[in-house]
Amino acid sequence: MADQSKNNTPEIFELNNGSMHVKISNYGATITSLFVPDKNGKSADVVLGFDSVDPYVKGLAPYFGCIVGRVANRIKEGKFSLNGVDYTLPINKPPNSLHGGSKGFDKKIWDVAGHKKDGDKPFIIFKYHSADGEEGYPGAVAVTATYTLTSATTMRLDMEAVPENKDTPISLAQHTYWNLAGHDSGDILDHRIQIWGSHVTPVDQFTVPTGEILPVKGTPFDFTEEKRIGESIGEVGLGYDHNYVLDCPDQEKEGLKHAAKLRDGASSRKLDLWTNAPGMQFYTGNYVNGVVGKGNAVYGKHAGVCLETQGFPNAINQLNFPSVVVKAGEKYKHTMLFEFSV
Repeated sequence: MADQSKNNTPEIFELNNGSMHVKISNYGATITSLFVPDKNGKSADVVLGFDSVDPYVKGLAPYFGCIVGRVANRIKEGKFSLNGVDYTLPINKPPNSLHGGSKGFDKKIWDVAGHKKDGDKPFIIFKYHSADGEEGYPGAVAVTATYTLTSATTMRLDMEAVPENKDTPISLAQHTYWNLAGHDSGDILDHRIQIWGSHVTPVDQFTVPTGEILPVKGTPFDFTEEKRIGESIGEVGLGYDHNYVLDCPDQEKEGLKHAAKLRDGASSRKLDLWTNAPGMQFYTGNYVNGVVGKGNAVYGKHAGVCLETQGFPNAINQLNFPSVVVKAGEKYKHTMLFEFSV
């Protein structure tokens, strides 16, 4: 059990089990690279990111690889009421508050509470303490994120949060941009995806859910059967940036439900994602534009795809959505299983 650090320097840590090699920073609990083999056993880095921590700290990453919180996604006009009190959050994506505000969990240095670099089931445990009133949110919250390589090509992420003294909304999301052909291979429009969600929460012009829950059948949002990401993307404006209702509980693993299966034809790499969250933001990197990443690769529009399992966006203001309020002393638990294969 290596270093336990309470260290205020952004660093990159490694997890390596021989077939999977992951680099994760204590800055934002961010996955900076993840190498997995293709059908010929050749490893490639399948996440968008940077070679060092500096560009993340300088704010050059559009949420590459990080954990976002206290509340992922958008809160309408940065306002909500809870237990009779009105709260106002920073408007960092006008006219809304996005991913926890101006300095959310993705822009914090987390403590490393445990790290086993290699061998059987390597892991790293990050802890962060969010103060009462941070970014406008009520109550102090103790947050833990544990990344574990549970098998040759499987990574598990366990996110937990306990509000210490006040009820508060909590909805964390892991914001990695995936490109299974390799981070520097161009766009993901030829990737194929199946999403275990037969409904979406449609959005207004500012990407905030309207409160409706609509079936995907017969629309460009239908990925209930596997299809090319690019097949109907031209029919949805800039691209996909929508919350899917994960509503197929018959597909289960380790108590988690199947959220999505992403596949790249050329390498035959496949990612199966499992979660216990109620929703998943399917985002096709619509705003990525000329970001210079690892090895001077230039990431353009649609260079990666995000599969952010989450509570529904703006749920704090939508009574018909599953609640994201966690009561003081209770525990928020959000698990994701990333299962790679060929």
